[in-house]
Amino acid sequence: MITTPSVPDALSGSFAPMPGSAPWRQKVLAHAGMELRLLLRNGEQLLLALVIPLTLLFLLGGTGLGDRLPLGEGRTIDLVVPRVLALAVLSSSFTSLAIATGFERRYGVIKRLGASPLSRTGLLAGKIGAVLAVQAVQIAVLATAGFALGWKPSGGFVAFLGVVVMVLCGTAAFASLGLLMAGLFRAEATLAAANLLYLLLLVGGAVMTPVTEYPSGLQTLVKMLPSAALSSGMSDATLAGVVPWPAALALVLWSAVLGYVVSRTFRWD
Repeated sequence: MITTPSVPDALSGSFAPMPGSAPWRQKVLAHAGMELRLLLRNGEQLLLALVIPLTLLFLLGGTGLGDRLPLGEGRTIDLVVPRVLALAVLSSSFTSLAIATGFERRYGVIKRLGASPLSRTGLLAGKIGAVLAVQAVQIAVLATAGFALGWKPSGGFVAFLGVVVMVLCGTAAFASLGLLMAGLFRAEATLAAANLLYLLLLVGGAVMTPVTEYPSGLQTLVKMLPSAALSSGMSDATLAGVVPWPAALALVLWSAVLGYVVSRTFRWD
């Protein structure tokens, strides 16, 4: 008679199944890591995230071209650097994210994520986490280039805190806008609309030019744009050495409204 050997008690529970989803934080971190790897492999996204802001920084702050533009009162390099930092946040958190997410929907990547335990909120948090990691590199590179060109921010640690607050609030607002666009439109429409809106905000959204330089009839409208809040907040942080709470509050309101709409309308396919 053949008998099956018994399993020792010490090993009886070693292979017991453990059904259930991983903790929300662990899922978000794993998704953020994947998104970061995808961003770093995409040359077009790196162009928007770093090459364009760096080029503008050297053209406006290093060649004297900025002296001919209405940037406000003060040293040109001190006026240019915070606005280029705002442009970098806009590039990575909105344009790059919207285009990448739009094509992920087209190729079915988002649909497969929808079959996982990752929720819409987790998807948004993971993508924003990856964008923040990219922005840490952006700001380090741009700030180093700015210091090399003679940038002298005011306020010390308070200015640094103000920049961090504006980066976080601006990223939340523009990432929500990018995901909203990517979740509603086809990939090709998202590509065209994101690039068009990027150019419109760059030219007419008070990114590189203060709101006070716009015609008086347009200033009220321009002030309401998230791009104006981000850029003016960055400038206030580094020029006045303050934490720009009004601008941060405006961006928080934008991110709250847009984030809620994304959580309700984002489509996985």
